[in-house]
Amino acid sequence: MSEKPVYRRVLLKASGEALMGGQGFGIDVSVADRIASDIAEARAMGVDVGVVVGGGNIFRGVAVASKGGDRVTGDHMGMLATVINSLALRTSLHKIDVDAVVLSAIAMPALCESFSQRKATAYLDAGRVVLFAGGTGNPFFTTDTAAALRAAEIGAGALFKATQVDGVYSADPKKDANAVRYDRITHDEVLAQGLAIMDTAAIALARENRIPIIVYSIQEAGGLGEILRGGGKRTVVSDA
Repeated sequence: MSEKPVYRRVLLKASGEALMGGQGFGIDVSVADRIASDIAEARAMGVDVGVVVGGGNIFRGVAVASKGGDRVTGDHMGMLATVINSLALRTSLHKIDVDAVVLSAIAMPALCESFSQRKATAYLDAGRVVLFAGGTGNPFFTTDTAAALRAAEIGAGALFKATQVDGVYSADPKKDANAVRYDRITHDEVLAQGLAIMDTAAIALARENRIPIIVYSIQEAGGLGEILRGGGKRTVVSDA
């Protein structure tokens, strides 16, 4: 493995559920601290890091719609959950002296700055970690889509999707012992096989902008840095 990073600018997408740790709800600070440590390692390598965190550990908009509620209101509530998670992760980063800023797609100046592409790239160029909160700012779009969109906007070399498993499988490896793990697969193959690593809009957006998606386990401390050095266990989703 090389100390020179494979990518110089990345977008990390972590699920809200990952922040729960072993809890059934909310934020496990020790998990947030571990993710912050991985980001700090990437920054020490000279890698620019943008982050999108989901909100499923606090609230899911689709849960409201499934019970007859208003989907738009539910999605707005879910966007607020991503702001909470972003603020928590920023706190963990600040504890280890990593400069980080939260940019929200929904204006809330008392809590964080509003998103703009120019502001985001300027902060990244200055060496700050940028946490993108509030999804895309629109209902009916997931934080996966927000991650692919922000990755394109900041010119990321790759979109790192941190999951509960160590790559992309032909089926859920927790349910199917015969599931096949892929080292490399194309965006089109992911879409054709219906592999649920990200929603279809996110996969299509990454494909159109020629952004590889790196799927790896968030459970392994130091996993991000290892992959950035050219090692690690992961699946690369790329048409190149």
